[in-house]
Amino acid sequence: MKTIFYPFCLLILLFAANPGYAQKYKSASDTIKLNKAYIKLQADIADLDAKLIKSKNELPSYEEKVREANKDAADAASASSDQASKANNGKIKDAKKAKKKANKAYGEARDSQAADGKLKDLQRKISHYEEDLTRKQQQLQELDQMRAAINAKILTGNVEPRR
Repeated sequence: MKTIFYPFCLLILLFAANPGYAQKYKSASDTIKLNKAYIKLQADIADLDAKLIKSKNELPSYEEKVREANKDAADAASASSDQASKANNGKIKDAKKAKKKANKAYGEARDSQAADGKLKDLQRKISHYEEDLTRKQQQLQELDQMRAAINAKILTGNVEPRR
């Protein structure tokens, strides 16, 4: 296993180290493909940017909902606790009220957890959009470098014949 693993790693390293092998578009005949990829990438970046802006604009309202849900849950828990302390007197009516308030407090706590989960999902979505946007912008820079390399070949006269 080791005899196969080490040469394989060396082979991968050699291919990755040579930027000529990594360059997808090399000749003047590839400019059409490069331009199509460039346009598609720009559209993807614009789409991701719009989604990111929309998600960031939604973030404050989600944070406000979480604050309100947490406050409601705390208030309901406090009311439930107060009612439970009154129910210690042994009256059935007080015990029923305490149970209702406890159920309400439980529901408010679940709502608070749901709001917090939605906020975390939105934050994950924003970080995912930011990562994708960074990756797409890096790909766009690579395409710019490929375009510059092709233009340099054309200007120096090292143009490969069309196939």
